[in-house]
Amino acid sequence: MTEPIASWIEGYRRAWESNDAADIGALFTEDAEYRDGPHSAPWIGREQIVERWLAQRDEPGEARFEWEVLSDDPALSFVQGVSTYASGRVYDNLWVIRRDTDGRASAFTDWWIERG
Repeated sequence: MTEPIASWIEGYRRAWESNDAADIGALFTEDAEYRDGPHSAPWIGREQIVERWLAQRDEPGEARFEWEVLSDDPALSFVQGVSTYASGRVYDNLWVIRRDTDGRASAFTDWWIERG
């Protein structure tokens, strides 16, 4: 695993916990696309990503996230994760992250499924 993807994931977790617009926006390029599922319509652009993220935000401390990088190169990474919520809900995640030369995500998709 390279340091850039680990730093990006740490930034994502910081944004997840802070719900701070600046933390969220720092992760993405100005024209990034964010999908909260493989077939969902993308959120286009940093401004819409921040807006939609905050509309669906989790409260700080509500979830624990464990992750492992499956594949990583400078432009494309795959991350497998498990999100465990205080409520008992557990989700398996597969993140597909395309990064620009500055390390910010130009495209992000979260394939998630709730464990039954």
